[in-house]
Order: sequence, then structure tokens, then C-alpha cells
Amino acid sequence: MADTILPHALPTALDGRGPLKLLSLDCFDTLLWRDTHAPRDLFGALPGITVPQRQWAEQRARTAAAVRRRQTEVSIAEIYAELLPNGTEAERAAAVRNEIDAEAAHCFAFRPTVALMREAHRRGMGVIIVSDTYLDADQLRGLIAASAGEDVAALIDRLFCSSVYGRSKSDGLYELVLKELGVAPHDILHIGDNKAADVGGVAPLGVQTLHLKQFDETTEQRLRLEAAVSAMLDPAPVQVATTHQPHRATLSAIEPSIADPAERFGFSTLGPVLGGFERWLTAEAEALRAERGGQVHYLFLMRDGHMPMLVHQASGANASAHAIEISRFTATAASLTSKEAIERYIELEIGGDLRALANQLLLPKPEVAQLMKGLPAATGRGAAFLREIRNPARMRRIIKSGEGFAERMIAHVRASVNPAPGDTLMLVDLGYNGSVQNDIDGLLSKAFGVHVAGRYLLLREQALTGLDKRGLLGAEHYDAYTLESLCSNVAVVEQLCTAAQGSVVDYKRDGTPIRKGNSIKSRQSAIRDRVQAGCLRFIREERELFVRHAVPDEATLWRRGAAAVLGRLMFLPMPQELAVLAEFEHDVNLGVDDTVALFDPAIAQRGLRQRGLFYMKGSERMYLPAELHGEGLSLKLALLASRRFGLTLKYADFIDRTISLPVIIADGRNVSTGHVTATPTHDGYYLAPIPVGDCRFSIGIQFGQLYDWLQVDSAVFMPVKDFLAEKQRPGRNEIEALPSLEGMEQTAPHLFRCADEAAFMMVPPPQRQNDQPMMLAVVFRPIAAREPVQAPAAAQLTDSMGARQ
Repeated sequence: MADTILPHALPTALDGRGPLKLLSLDCFDTLLWRDTHAPRDLFGALPGITVPQRQWAEQRARTAAAVRRRQTEVSIAEIYAELLPNGTEAERAAAVRNEIDAEAAHCFAFRPTVALMREAHRRGMGVIIVSDTYLDADQLRGLIAASAGEDVAALIDRLFCSSVYGRSKSDGLYELVLKELGVAPHDILHIGDNKAADVGGVAPLGVQTLHLKQFDETTEQRLRLEAAVSAMLDPAPVQVATTHQPHRATLSAIEPSIADPAERFGFSTLGPVLGGFERWLTAEAEALRAERGGQVHYLFLMRDGHMPMLVHQASGANASAHAIEISRFTATAASLTSKEAIERYIELEIGGDLRALANQLLLPKPEVAQLMKGLPAATGRGAAFLREIRNPARMRRIIKSGEGFAERMIAHVRASVNPAPGDTLMLVDLGYNGSVQNDIDGLLSKAFGVHVAGRYLLLREQALTGLDKRGLLGAEHYDAYTLESLCSNVAVVEQLCTAAQGSVVDYKRDGTPIRKGNSIKSRQSAIRDRVQAGCLRFIREERELFVRHAVPDEATLWRRGAAAVLGRLMFLPMPQELAVLAEFEHDVNLGVDDTVALFDPAIAQRGLRQRGLFYMKGSERMYLPAELHGEGLSLKLALLASRRFGLTLKYADFIDRTISLPVIIADGRNVSTGHVTATPTHDGYYLAPIPVGDCRFSIGIQFGQLYDWLQVDSAVFMPVKDFLAEKQRPGRNEIEALPSLEGMEQTAPHLFRCADEAAFMMVPPPQRQNDQPMMLAVVFRPIAAREPVQAPAAAQLTDSMGARQ
């Protein structure tokens, strides 16, 4: 019979085992579970005590016990005697009470285990707890009652604690248990989560055992990474547990039964994030009702509000919820009702795509085409565009179009929800600047006589608008760099939450949305549907896994839990998640049809080899950490640290070794030699930047002087200004070099052998286009260095004799 059991199978653990007299259970992580990642994380909630101090005290207590009585099991009183060596008995007792209270606040009974205990009682069996713990039996029973309720504690007949007996299960505790019980070992089934203690320390005595495997290796790693990201994103404030993982029990009980990777992704990652968001939205709606009166209407902004709305419905909420189709494009269009609004919009967007800007200004397509055709080909395009828009007649037409657009949008909102004056319209979206609210807040307030409140999963305002905006993850609890780091990869969450429909671009007179065609391929929509189904399953089943008597601080619990899951997905995605997202594209939702790949590992690899970590710092990618998969955890952690703390590091800060590379410089008449400094980039590669002026110099790279074998990854020309730019964009304005080989042989793609010291690679300049200075960037990786040539022995002897004369 199998010696491992999964959590969801606990209620049937007694089936097929014949007659048993006793069910024996471990306590922590078997009956009582914590909503933190590790037991030590609870110590952060202890007043006036740091986590390391509490750990050091326990280590000292165990060392002292080993010396005094040759035992390593200790009581919590002994731990606090070490922690508070000068404290009074009352002070130590109060500190012990604080720790037990903290445990009670963060512990709950795992419902499948409770179901097993009830089944054991139904069969007439006894139930005991055998625990490796520094609590005694009375303390442990009190903790179970406080955290799970008296009815759960009443299911337990006896408790055996290692602190009382001086032995852990691995050191023979169960031998003493058997002596006291007087029950034959084969009449007992013991279950626990620690295989070494609960199987290895018990089964040899003849007791039937089962190892409760809480998580598979993938889930364990994901939770571990979430805890690591949490420590970086959200250093715990005073008297708060250092991690929060309220979804642990749900993952343990349900996730192993989900075979579809996409559904599993939605369950394990999107579910905890949006589950926390929904709890917070409910609390925010209640607060708005209490403060302002009237009805609070949930307006989920499509398309990204699609999944939060489904979660709201799946949670059983009966609040007024409506799907409202307002995109950035339509919100901006409805705001263009004055010359000042138009001027302000142009000021902010004039440096971008002028055709998209003209479309946003609601100009008819023929007029846009004519306007763009009349602009200068190069310099002065922005100024010329601005002059055309400021034409009084055109400005009047834009204002009239904006006013009409605003009327149609109001009709759309009225058709969906017809609020009474004094009600609140709560705009719900993923975030992250609240741009739509910025444009339509005043419009909605005036049209309906209501208060407008924006509630976002993630909020970091770029300007202090003074509007009623809040975020589950917002400035109230997180600093600006933390919020900015989370916003940098928000595209992945947007694509998982969106609806499978085109973005709204206008409305009919009755408010019916007019959408552009859905530019996202059907396969992506099908995968996303399965991810969303997994998320909804989490919402439906999450509350069924807890037996909880104590009332935790749910706001903190789920906010910090959601931040950890979201940050881990954004910066340390799992391979299984990337496999689901591999074909995803992102559409930019600006009234245009542009889509871009969500991530492209080939671009990241090229950028890393060409520029190293500096590429990461300046890169503008949709989901950069996904592109870094396969390049090592250290790079993703470096990216997280850089974004999270706003580090002002430069390329030079990453250089700790260089290569002096000999080169030949020729302009057709003169030839000279010199050296350039090659600097390390990534994975053993080096970058050699060689100025070539305005394309007048050929460059010979004398690899043979240094190497027998090497790889040459790339050799490209680019303008010096692009090479030195803060924002790196691999491939932009690059011209592939066309080198010739002298004494070098290419034996495989990118792999070269140098025949002798004279071997070199000759790179002619590209065709001259203008006078701008150019740079040749060569990326190479040394394979085998050339050994120095040793002088013959006779020559060495002659030199030696000559030296003595």
C-alpha cells in the first residue's frame, strides 16, 4: 500500500486499511496550517522581537538542553528564558502568550484533516496528536481551540508533545507514545507532513504511516519564489508576519487534480491575485456606502475588467455590477470638448506616432491621409502637424466631434446602469494610472450627479489628480519604486484578464458599443479561456478549505499575498507558465491594430550578449523577465532589484574584467595598429566597440594573437549615438558587417579556429550614408587562449650564459 497521501485524499485515508483503533496525526502542516510560507515568518508579528532574535534564542535553548540533560527538545518557556535573560517571570510569560496568540491568528485547521478526524470518530476510533513542538499539551490544545474552534479541539483524545518527553519523533518519541497508549502498533495509522519524522521515525515501530505530501516540487518552488519576491517588494512592517500566503491550503488540496496546464496556471496564480482584489473591492464598496450613502455601482471597465467582473460574480456578491466598455481611446475622445483639452493632449503625445494622434483627434480617415501626406519627410514634422491641428476650422470640428462622442458615451453608461443622483459609480480596472478615470470622471459626475471612485488592482498615479482613486496595491502601502516595478510587466496580467473581443472605438447614438475587430488570434483566446476557468475555480473553492475560529487581518493577509504572487509572476515566471503564454500577443488598445509578441527570448539573448545587464536596465519590453528564462535566476533577481529599488547603476558598474584586443585600422592609404578594450556582457561573451568614424576605416581584429578558438556572436555597425543611448533597442539602426577571414577558419556557426598568431578578421566599413560617426560592435566569446610560444632549450641556455658573462 502506498506510503504517501495527497491532501485532497485525507478524508478517505482510512478506507481499505482494515480495522484500526487509533488515528494519530502530526499537528503543524497536517491538522493546523499557517498562512505564512515558513513557521519562522510568524516571529515577525511578535512585539519588540526580531525574527533572528527569536531564532537565536531557540538555538541557544537547544544547545543548553543538550549540555544539561542530553536532549535537544525544549519548551517555549526555555526559549524565552534565553531570549529575555534579564526579564521577570511575568515578562517572559507575557512574551510566550504573545507568540501563542500570533500562532492562533495565523493558524487554521485544514478541512480535509478535520473530515478525516470526524470519520475516525464515526468508526469508533480514537484520535491523538503527536507533535514535534516546543509547546506542551495544554498550550497546544489551547492553540487548536483558539485557531480552529473548540469543536475541532474536542475531536482530539490525547496530545503528545516532544517538549514534554525530551525526544522528537525521529529520536524515539513514538516509542514512549506506544508505551503510554498500550495499543498494538499495527492498530494505529499515523499521518504527518515530515517524511523523516512521521514515517522514518514511526514506521519502524510497526505503526502504519502515511506521508502527507503537501505540494509537488513545482508548487513548492513557486511558493518559495513568492516568499522571496515578497521579501523584496514588501519588507514586513513592525509586528506583521514576514510573509503571507493565504492560498497555500487551497493549492495543496485542489491543484494536484488539475491536469490542464492553462487551468492550473489560472488556479494557482491568477486566482490568488484576483481573489484578494475581490475581497478588497467588497470592503471598499462598503466603505463608500458608509461614507457617502446611496448605492454603489460596480462598473467593470472592459476589456481588462472582464476577469475581475467574473470573479465578482463567482464570489456570490449581489452588488450592482455592470460591464462598461470604455477604452483609453474612447475616454480620450470624449474629453476633447475644448481647445484647452485638445492642446493639452497634443502636448503630451506630439512625440509619438502622428497618424495615431490624428486618429485620436477624431479626424476622418481621408483627412488624416491628406494631412500626413502634406507633412515634411524628416525634420519639422511635429511642428507642421501642430500648425495644421491649430487651424481654427479644424479645431472647431474636433471639439464638435468630441462633444458628440461624449454624448454617445453617456448614453452607453446610461443603458448599462442608470444611477440615481448621489450614488457612486465605482470604476473597477486593473490600473495602473487610472487614465480613463482622468478623462471621464468630470463627465460622469456632471451627467449623472454622482460620485466617481476608481478602484484598481494596481495604482501608481503619474500626477496627483486629486480624484478618488485607490489601489489594492497602491501608494497607501507601497513606495513608488515598488509600484513602478510591478507596472513594468503589467501586460501579462492584462492579457490574462481581458475579454475575447475587440476594443471599443465608438458608440451608436443609443450607446451600443462599436468595436474594432479582435486582433488576437483564436488560439490565444482559447488558452486564455482555460486560464480564466482555473481562476474562477479557485474563487469558488478557496473558502471551503479552512476551519478558522480566529479572525485574521484579512486586508493585510490578502494584499500582501496578492503582491507576492503578482510580483513573482512578473519577475520570476515558472517554465510551466511560460509554456502557456508562449504564443500570446499584446494589443496596445489605442484604436489601432498593432500587436506585439508578449515576449521573445531571442531578442533578450541577443541584447544580453551585446550589452549585458545594461540592456536589461534600459530595455522597453512587454514582459522582459519571461524573455530572460534560461539565462539564470540571478539575472531576473538583478532586474527585480534594479526596478524595485530604482538603482542608478551604469554599464561601467558591471565591468570587473576587460580584454585588450589588438586591431588594425586602415583607410586605404594608411595602416596603423592599436588596441581596443573589450568588456564582459553575459555568459562569457565580450563586447569590443571600435569607432570607424564616418565609415572611412576598415578594421582588422587580430584574434590570432590571443586565441586558438573563439566564438563570434555578431559584428554590426551602428551610429555612436545609438550605442551610447540609455535606452537600448537591439536591432535598431544596425547594419550587419561583412567580414573576411585571414588565417581564420569557420568550423561551425559562430565558431572559429585561428591558425596562428597572424590570423585576423577584416571588417570593411558599410556604405557611407551621412556624416554621423559610426561604431563597429563585435561580440565574441573566448574558447581556447593561445599559449605563449616557448623559446627552444638551446636558445634559453645561450641566453642564460650570456647573462652570466
